[in-house]
Amino acid sequence: MNEDARLDLGRRQRLGMVEAVWGEHKSAEQITAVMLGLHQAGELALVTRVSAEKALAVERLLADQLGSGGADPPPQHHPLARCLTWPAPPPADPAFGRVAVVSGGSSDLAVASEARLALACHGVASDLVLDVGVAGLHRLLAELEGLRRARVLIACAGMEGALPTVLAGLLPQPVIGVPVAVGYGVSAGGQAALMGMLASCAPGLTVVNIDNGYGAAMAALRILQLANGVASAAGEQGP
Repeated sequence: MNEDARLDLGRRQRLGMVEAVWGEHKSAEQITAVMLGLHQAGELALVTRVSAEKALAVERLLADQLGSGGADPPPQHHPLARCLTWPAPPPADPAFGRVAVVSGGSSDLAVASEARLALACHGVASDLVLDVGVAGLHRLLAELEGLRRARVLIACAGMEGALPTVLAGLLPQPVIGVPVAVGYGVSAGGQAALMGMLASCAPGLTVVNIDNGYGAAMAALRILQLANGVASAAGEQGP
């Protein structure tokens, strides 16, 4: 185990969440050590922002350490979400209902996929509603009836970030806005979308940081746990 890594093995008991590991600035060796530590503790490992090349290196390192006789399947890399999981996420728990992850355009897909995978790692089912940005508002209006069936909405949008405001003005569920670093010039790497969402006139809109699909998923999970009274029960379940 890497001596620099101090795993939070009590997070599931405290919060009903597995520990997520930021992978972008960690080496393959560091990620391997952390994943082994989580696996040995019986926890699901979720590592975010992992490139395909780094994921392959981690898989090789794990194979070397576990040997060919290991009974566990290898970790799974999710290219769209840019994440590693090990073992596979659990089956969806119907008690949570469903979350709708709504995207302004296909350029938001990576962030939306990260949110969906993070939800799946906690047994929460989700539906992706893609390419319904406000540039063609009729596309979103055509999806409203289906969106009403979701318990929580996560809305990912770049450019000026108007999609979460529109959703929060039309639907009663909690809406979590995720500004995405997509857009020309003054979009400034998602800053315009972030400021637009923070300045929204739609009451009750929640906003997370730029490109933070994982954070939006955990905000949704907290809402669902509270609504169902299952936060402590979720903390007792295995991955």
